[in-house]
Amino acid sequence: MIYLKALAIWFVIILAETLHGAARTLLLVPLVGDFTARQISVFTGAVIILFIAALFIHWLHTVNIYQLLGIGILWLCLTLTFEIVLGRLVFQYTWERILSDYDILHGGLLPIGLLVLALAPLITAKIRKAV
Repeated sequence: MIYLKALAIWFVIILAETLHGAARTLLLVPLVGDFTARQISVFTGAVIILFIAALFIHWLHTVNIYQLLGIGILWLCLTLTFEIVLGRLVFQYTWERILSDYDILHGGLLPIGLLVLALAPLITAKIRKAV
């Protein structure tokens, strides 16, 4: 039951992040350019993820750190799959374009956002004292 709830929360996160991405494209890209906008949105997206996780962490009723880490890994895997499928099939991005977000040596900051996503259940549970 915990992982079904975690899946429901992930849907909320991915919806919020999709809206966040649309807002980035409409509002931020014209001001700073695409790549810089994607860099900035890693941090604003991390705040959104932590906020949503904090809202729902008590609803999960987790009992230990392993469940929280498992949920974070589930969210990470689902998000990676979503990002790749959306990028390749819907937006028809090249692999180079997709992977540029993950290349820390060249300014891609998405691994930082994914780390926050994976640790969000644990971080928010500790802050909200849910475990």
